[in-house]
Amino acid sequence: MAKLLIVEARFYDHLNDLLLQGARAALEAAGHAHETVTVPGALEVPAAIALAAESGRYDGFVALGVVIRGETYHFEIVAGESARGIMALTMDGLAIGNGILTVENEAQALTRARPDEKDKGGEAAKAALAMMGLKTRFAA
Repeated sequence: MAKLLIVEARFYDHLNDLLLQGARAALEAAGHAHETVTVPGALEVPAAIALAAESGRYDGFVALGVVIRGETYHFEIVAGESARGIMALTMDGLAIGNGILTVENEAQALTRARPDEKDKGGEAAKAALAMMGLKTRFAA
């Protein structure tokens, strides 16, 4: 049994609840333990994962959050930089499933977050598990 950390950018409570529901269900169905920590926004997710990775307590990570396009350039910064930070950590060898939604509106976010629709939280958890499997395979 592996232990994963779910790092959620809790900006939209109702959307994050759906992402968390899907991620937790996928990890539990696969028989793995998990904890959840909350950060203010998507830009803080990579830093939280990096800090947690230093502890050596986790085998993998699931990044969750929602970034909805607004009227300013801020969307591009948050969406791009959070993804870049997560990608940099994966290149350093961390097993991470990225479930940070970057969408145009709340309707798109709801469709992607709901476990009975696109279940992006569950998909991110499954991606983390797949990357953990590859890490184990290549370490042998």
